[in-house]
Order: sequence, then structure tokens, then C-alpha cells
Amino acid sequence: MRAFPSGSGQAKSLRLPSVAVRLLPLIVLVFAPRPASAADDAHVARRAGLRVLQSRHLTLITDRPERADDGVGDLPRLFDEAVAAWCRHYRLDDQRSAAWHATGCLMVDRERFRAAGLLPTDGSVPDFANGFCLADRFWMTDQSNPAYRRHLLFHEGVHALTLTLRQAAVPAWYGEGIAEYLATHRLDVDAAGTARFVATPIPQRPDDVEQLGRIERLQALCRGRAMPGLAEIFSLPPQDHRDLGAYAANWAAVAFLANHPAHREAFRGVELLPLDRNLTHRVETMPDWDGEKAARDFDAFIGDLDYGYDFDRMTVDWSPGRPLAATQAVTVAADRGWQNSGWALTRGQRCSLQAAGRVTLGLASARGGAHRGADPVLESEPHGISLEWYRGRPVGTLLAGQWVTPADGSRAAFRVLAEGAGGTFTAASDGPLYLRVNDGPGRLIDNAGRFTVTLR
Repeated sequence: MRAFPSGSGQAKSLRLPSVAVRLLPLIVLVFAPRPASAADDAHVARRAGLRVLQSRHLTLITDRPERADDGVGDLPRLFDEAVAAWCRHYRLDDQRSAAWHATGCLMVDRERFRAAGLLPTDGSVPDFANGFCLADRFWMTDQSNPAYRRHLLFHEGVHALTLTLRQAAVPAWYGEGIAEYLATHRLDVDAAGTARFVATPIPQRPDDVEQLGRIERLQALCRGRAMPGLAEIFSLPPQDHRDLGAYAANWAAVAFLANHPAHREAFRGVELLPLDRNLTHRVETMPDWDGEKAARDFDAFIGDLDYGYDFDRMTVDWSPGRPLAATQAVTVAADRGWQNSGWALTRGQRCSLQAAGRVTLGLASARGGAHRGADPVLESEPHGISLEWYRGRPVGTLLAGQWVTPADGSRAAFRVLAEGAGGTFTAASDGPLYLRVNDGPGRLIDNAGRFTVTLR
């Protein structure tokens, strides 16, 4: 059997069609016997003049010249720290994981590795763009960006660990998605000045994941109406896995299932079962699984996706609501995403709103605001504050909208119908009116207070 290329990189181009077909392949996993041990590989590498770096869980062989401050020397130690996090994710006991070891080749010139016998020429390793994993051995091309080099190393490392310690033979959406999910990280410097691996499966800031671009790619897919839905990601046929957008979509599916309050506990249980080709079926038969609602939750997640996305605060209540037939007053919390008003409108129905109150949006310094002395807390009324804008509107602005399926058949999303302290609008669909305070999904935790909104 052959394994499809598992690496990802900047050289790949986005070629997702508008109907999102031919996106994700099935991963066929390989358990070929090792031709040599890590010690044998290290011996061969040294004889060939290659550099060998070793730690408890990794033998890293490279032809990259030693350079100060390029971070390569730290990779084995960081790999060990990452392995500990992956083992916790899968609840692997110490006895199983203690002796686990992988061999990775970081290559500038592939011919040197072929000549040394460290890169097979028998067809078992295809001509990959950035990375490829075969059981507990993997190969990766060198990257100019240290952060992306680490990410690629960890991505292939996750494949190696799941292939061997979990005997994974899974659909591509999970195999590639979990590799992206568990590989995403940042480095924090401890008190001794040593950089440490910190898992950030949902990145908090762009600077934490230099050159990765997963969230930006998903946002672009949404703008281009090319983002596949959850069921499409699950069911697309096997295909050569080279599209950068595919990795982003896979990551999104795993991130959604692993973090959404409606699914995370059941999905956690699925991951502890055999990782085989029945994994998708196990997901779709999880307790309380509702495919239609899950698809809608996924689309809402993708529509508002941004750095630091807070699943608990962004979860949507899809209750149908009661018809709005008289004046009603509702409150809107500043620290949550779209909130169901409890009142439903009929498409074409006219509605007016008036909003009042004051909310806080965290400290000025957290948003780059200049200040002297004490760090002030930012306050906003329903019209928002222009210190910072988010998605084309001042932060703190009251937004009113509905979940709308466009007439052209493209994917449903929240559509803003009114904003600010007051106004009149026309309902775009039959269904509840939703309200929120405009802010990024990673900033909600700092917010407090409520607006009072009168609907007529």
C-alpha cells in the first residue's frame, strides 16, 4: 500500500473549485517493516557527512549547514515536548509512549539522501512537495521560515505517531486535520530563557503561526463561496492531497468537532476508539448527533472564524422563537456572539429597533490604544467606537441580523440587517432575529455589560 503525501507548504496553490469537489483524499496508511533502526540511520547519515540531531523521541538528519539562531538545533527537544502533548491528547500511557521514536530527514538537497540510501527510490516514497510520512520515518523539505519549518516537522510527527502508536488508517479529513490541529503551536520563553512548545490548536494571534495562513485561507474560501460544508469534507472522494485549502478545511473540521460544546465530549470518545476507515461513520452516529444542525453550526463557525475563536461564547441557539407581534425588549450581552432574541420575523416584515446602554470592551492597551497613567477600560454605546474597526464596522456597534440562505444556493450565513442605536429594516428570511455586539471572537472574554434593545 502507498501513503498519500501528508506535508503542507507555501509552494502549494489554492485550486478549490466553486462547488468544492475533489478536495480531500482518503489516507491509505502504511505499516511496512522498517529496513533499519534509527541508530542505523544515524550511522549511515554520519558516514555520508550529514548532520544528526537526536533526542528521546526524534533522530533528525539534515544536510542544512549549522547556522546560529536558525532554531534547527532546538527541533529535537521541541519535538519531545510536542510528543508529550500528543500523547496526552490520545491518553497514551507512559509505557507505550516512552520508547517511541521517529526518524526525520530535513532536506535541502534530496539527492544527498538518495545517494546515502536514506530516501527510498523503490517507489514507496512519492515525489512530494513538502513532506511525506511512512510509518515512523518521514521526510521534509527545508523551509525558509523557522516557524513554518517547525510546523511541518510537527505535522509529519503527528502522522508518525498516529500511524505507529495508534495504527491509524483513517479518512483524509481526519488524518490531515488532526496533524494540522496538533501541530499548530507557538513558542513561549520560560524563566530560564528557553523556548518551549505550547499547543495552540486554535491560534490566538497571527504572529503565533507565521506563514501558516490557515484562517486567512478559510476566510478567502468563504468570500469566494468555495468553502465546503462539513458533509462535503467528510465524503469527498480520494484524491491526491496537494491543495493548501484542503489542509485548512480539514483543520477546520477537526477543530469544530474537538471544541464545539455540542460535539467535543462525544468526539473525544471517538478518538479513543480504533482510528480506522469507520471513523466518519462513528462521528455521524455519535450520541445526539444531528447532521443538519451540525452542518449549520459548522457554517456559523466558518462564517465568523478568526484568531482566538471562542467556541463557548460563539455557540448559536437555533431555537425558532415566537412571532414578533408587539413591542418587545431584549438584552444583548457584550461577551457573546450572535444571540437569539427569542422573537421570529417573517420574510418581508418591517421591524424597527432602538438600543440603549453601555458596555465595556477590555483595556485600551489590548487594542493598541495610546494612554497615559492607568490603563483605561474602553466603553461603548450601541453606535460603537472608532478606535478600532472589526469587519468593516466600529467595535462595540450593536448588530441585528438573521441566518439567511442566499437565493443563488450558496452557503447560509448571518446577514447584518441593521446596526447602531436605532433604525428600521426588512426581514430577509423567516426565522429568529439575532443580535450581538461587534467584536472579534477572540476578544469577547474581555467584554462586559449589556445593551437593551426595543423591537417593534
